[in-house]
Amino acid sequence: PPILSRLNPSRWSCGPPAAEGNVQDEESDTRKINNSFLRDHNYATEADIISTVEFNPSGELLATGDKGGRVVVFQREQETKSEPQRRGEYNVYSTFQSHDPEFDYLKSLEIEEKINKIRWLPQQNAAYFLLSTNDKTVKLWKISERDRRPEGYNLKDEDGRIRDPSTITSLRVPVLQNTDLMVEATARRVFSNAHTYHINSISVNSDLQTYISTDDLRVNLWNLEITDQSFNIVDIKPCNMEDLTEVITAAEFHPQQCNTLAYSSSRGSVRLCDMRKQALCDTHCKFFEEPEDPSTRSFFSEIISSISDIKFSHSGRFLMTRDYLTVKVWDLNMETRPVQTYQVHDYLRGKLCSLYENDCIFDKFECVWNGSDSVIMTGSYNNFFRMFDRNTKKDVTLEASRENSKPRAILKPRKVCVGGKRRKDEVTVDSLDFSKKILHSAWHPQENIIAVAASNNLYIFQDKVT
Repeated sequence: PPILSRLNPSRWSCGPPAAEGNVQDEESDTRKINNSFLRDHNYATEADIISTVEFNPSGELLATGDKGGRVVVFQREQETKSEPQRRGEYNVYSTFQSHDPEFDYLKSLEIEEKINKIRWLPQQNAAYFLLSTNDKTVKLWKISERDRRPEGYNLKDEDGRIRDPSTITSLRVPVLQNTDLMVEATARRVFSNAHTYHINSISVNSDLQTYISTDDLRVNLWNLEITDQSFNIVDIKPCNMEDLTEVITAAEFHPQQCNTLAYSSSRGSVRLCDMRKQALCDTHCKFFEEPEDPSTRSFFSEIISSISDIKFSHSGRFLMTRDYLTVKVWDLNMETRPVQTYQVHDYLRGKLCSLYENDCIFDKFECVWNGSDSVIMTGSYNNFFRMFDRNTKKDVTLEASRENSKPRAILKPRKVCVGGKRRKDEVTVDSLDFSKKILHSAWHPQENIIAVAASNNLYIFQDKVT
């Protein structure tokens, strides 16, 4: 289908600020990237690796967080008559340090600055708001523009120094003077000291007043205006930790029903909770789990069945889950089995032993819907990412890499050779690079524009521009 086969790349790679001079052209015919925030592949550090990607509700902004605690916000280029094709491009809009490394002296625990999740709030005025979280602390950031500044203070001189009141002989009215456009990011709220374990997900409620933050054993409900109080709505911690059999891996609010949320577990199940039923949602109202086939059970069964991500469809009718090998789509009205199951990289089933030894089997892949809920996307190894069309039942494997992502080039489908003679352009399973992986991705809420993060590189692809 056109959505799957005609994707046009517009590539960004991110790293130290462009002001430091680390800007280079990828190809001789590549348009120079202005105001870019580059993390060049040759000298990227661990802190430059992208850890989350998220479009805002309108799709005009795209935010990325990295392991260094930084948030980079890209803004979509406005279309012009002379260059209509630039409409799909994104330029750096704002960059700020969201989290810094901390140390918990009571527990002798170092808290990383890595950004685990970013979630945008719907825009209410000229400013933008987003939530970002590391392992322990959630912050609410306001991103706003300023093109004027006040001048003519009575008690301060032009340099900002306090004037001697005895020298003031007259009063003047301060005036606003036009200045160059500035984008400011300010922390408006800091939500902390509520999680004993590492936060793995946050989700904004459809009532636009509350959100949830989730760690391995608990889900907390916050009001966006109150930072010193949260309500624990899910707690699966047993009295004796030796009785612990599962942990919470992800949680998300329903897109329309403010009382409904779902959370997934490391045992491959999803629980749907209704906050109207009781304050503590330990007892679920629906339970989604596919029975395991005893004939296929192995040492790795529990590991690969752990759900790494869940996403409600935009319509609210379906729920998508991602485990290590598959993506499953559940109908909220049917708990017994998923309505659709897609094999992401089933050819790795025979290599689980080596994947366990190099810890790749514990990688947490995300999954996303397109705007109409007709196509789903998720990542794989070798910088491959997969797309599945739910209507036509077709799927495609594409690659995000510096080598094959020339500007305005059409991506060619890639295939993995499982056995037999390898054809041209096919990749064998043994030649896959497991250090290159697409863990984080996002899809524009209205258009066929996707963003995928590969290590320290961010790739933006769009439908072919005619």
